[in-house]
Amino acid sequence: MKLSKVDLSSLVAIAHSDGYLQLLLDQGDELEFLEIPAPIQAYEGLQKLKEVITETTVLPFEEEPIIMLPVISSMAMAVGYDRGEHILQVEFQSGAVYQYLGVDEDTWEDLHSSDSVGSFFNQEIKGRYDCDRLDNDDCTID
Repeated sequence: MKLSKVDLSSLVAIAHSDGYLQLLLDQGDELEFLEIPAPIQAYEGLQKLKEVITETTVLPFEEEPIIMLPVISSMAMAVGYDRGEHILQVEFQSGAVYQYLGVDEDTWEDLHSSDSVGSFFNQEIKGRYDCDRLDNDDCTID
């Protein structure tokens, strides 16, 4: 089988009638009408091609990563916050990364500015918010 490159950008419309494939081509300054002897299957194939070409492909949604800020703590390496989604993200010294859902901005600011990130986390966040581990393990922190 030999493949040939085809540019269909000038093809405006197609039809089939009485054993002829009818093509309307845009030649820039004028439209050209062509009739080519062809079975109905040629028309049906071009219709299928049109469907394939015009299908809109939905790209998978990719979330923007939460910007992580390094912290000096024996508990965590970095913390970050998504203001739009109210998600606190914590990367622990163990390497595990958790997201805490529904954390208000004031709590984020208090955590980020606290003298002890670990103490604030244990008193104000741990056990108070739903959380997800990004690698899908259970949500338990020792």
